[in-house]
Amino acid sequence: MKAVAITSYGGPEVLQLREFETPIPTADQVLIEVKAAGLNRSDIFQREGNYPPPAGVPADILGLEIAGIIVACGPQVANFKVGDKVCALLAGGGYAEFVTVREGQCLEIPADLTYAEAASLPETVFTVWSNVFQRAALKPRETLLIHGGNSGIGITGIQLAHALGSRVVVTVGSDEKGQNCIDLGADFYINYKKQDFEKELMPEGVDVILDMIGGEYVRKNINILKPEGRLVYINAVSGSHVDLDIWQMMIKRLTITGSTLRSREYEFKKYLTAEVKKNVWPLLESKKIRPVIFQTFPFSEAIQAHKLLEEGTHTGKIILVR
Repeated sequence: MKAVAITSYGGPEVLQLREFETPIPTADQVLIEVKAAGLNRSDIFQREGNYPPPAGVPADILGLEIAGIIVACGPQVANFKVGDKVCALLAGGGYAEFVTVREGQCLEIPADLTYAEAASLPETVFTVWSNVFQRAALKPRETLLIHGGNSGIGITGIQLAHALGSRVVVTVGSDEKGQNCIDLGADFYINYKKQDFEKELMPEGVDVILDMIGGEYVRKNINILKPEGRLVYINAVSGSHVDLDIWQMMIKRLTITGSTLRSREYEFKKYLTAEVKKNVWPLLESKKIRPVIFQTFPFSEAIQAHKLLEEGTHTGKIILVR
């Protein structure tokens, strides 16, 4: 099979199509013919040598989410069959013609979604559901602040929170991106290049914050959280070593938490897949939320796709398709 490989650590130009052995499914694995693969910021970090995959995962093939057709099943597969159209959460290996994954990490594609749309869902939907609705327990009528509202995580968080009755505020880097977020269900946006989100939100406060920035945002986040507020981290691109005002955390009874998904054990991913199927898939099927695709590229143009991802000018997902 052909796959987009990391030939060395570096910029987008290190990505090349190369030949690999087609994997063979064992036990409860399915073999999926990949029709589309979603791009994520973590792909950039791995390409640069800063985000090694878990043990047993290909180190030279990127890709955390795909959609395609099951073409073979291991002997213990019970819930899928050859010919099923699925999307799947992976720990890596998605930029390829074929990939194996355990069946508990697969979901049937809703009938009216394209492969590209389906491939845009697993990484962001799983991350948002796990962190915002499970760990932070966002409730209807509470206010959620999402830093990076135009990111893949952001557009998913906006839509899910809005669909389930919460108020959503986002930070973005331009008014155009802000308007895109409003169109998806955000109540208002803060352009961090023109406004200080701490000053804007201090009078009213927020209940839950989903942050991938870290750094100096930590102090500001704590200042604007209401009593019993929850602060959830899924990344810290501006720094993970920060000063924490423990006294303020105690007085407000704040919960500060975070998680990573890629390295979690299979049983958790299987459980999370079932939760997403139960809680999120009905919202997709009823059109209360929708995939947002910014641009698609053929797998042979993975370099161009990564360049666009690095520019950060997009709202929505960038997808490789075949």
